[in-house]
Amino acid sequence: MEQTTVAADVHVEDITVNQISLSHPWEWLEKGWRDMMNARRYSFTYGAVIVLISGLMTLGLTGEGLFYIVPFLAAGFYLLAPIIGLGLYQMSAHLERSEPIKFCSALEAWRSNQAQLGVITAGLLIIMQFWMMSNFVLFALLFNGMHPPLENFFGAVFLSGQHNAFAFASLAVGFTLAWVAYAISAISVPMLIDRKVDGFTAIRTSVRAVTQNWAPMALWAVLIVFFIGLGLVTFYIGLAIAMPLVGHATWHAYRDLVPAEH
Repeated sequence: MEQTTVAADVHVEDITVNQISLSHPWEWLEKGWRDMMNARRYSFTYGAVIVLISGLMTLGLTGEGLFYIVPFLAAGFYLLAPIIGLGLYQMSAHLERSEPIKFCSALEAWRSNQAQLGVITAGLLIIMQFWMMSNFVLFALLFNGMHPPLENFFGAVFLSGQHNAFAFASLAVGFTLAWVAYAISAISVPMLIDRKVDGFTAIRTSVRAVTQNWAPMALWAVLIVFFIGLGLVTFYIGLAIAMPLVGHATWHAYRDLVPAEH
């Protein structure tokens, strides 16, 4: 399928982006699955580590009586997923070049452009903190500082109909922050491990890629939410497959959206 190139129109240093179609997100999943199978030993280990860390965090918070934070951390997982998938992008890059893969792919990727990756990470962490703080404020305003009981948290907040204001406000804030995070990180992280560019150039390119291809990129966002959501609702177990699949596919999204260097 042919892709047309959209020229940069503001800054001469801007990287051009390709125009894509609605079929591309499905192709990314297919290519991501192929990479996951080709690097199954490393990909599934990577996913298993994510599952283990997620489970331990949940157990720790539950043990401290802070389970009400878990749903918001789970939602925040989407915000940090671009950085969490760092090693998966590196694996796909190695597969693309027919190079051997190592277990320390995440560390290798981080070292390739750590200062600029730090810029993206800091930005996503700020968005994550704002998400958490906004919900704590909403809790304090709507629950008089008290959180719902552990055993019926989700039902009490989102299904009872008694706290519609909180549910609406939380979802609205979450959607807005998630879309901002998605726009700035859709392809910026893979770009930073592939090219020696600064973080702001990568962010600007990612935002243009999303806005200039809003329909296919919106579809890609829905697919990410779906697959990662399946992983979360299966008590994280599904993340062992969902996260590697989405991570490898994201590398191919970057490859299709940004013309290769010559």
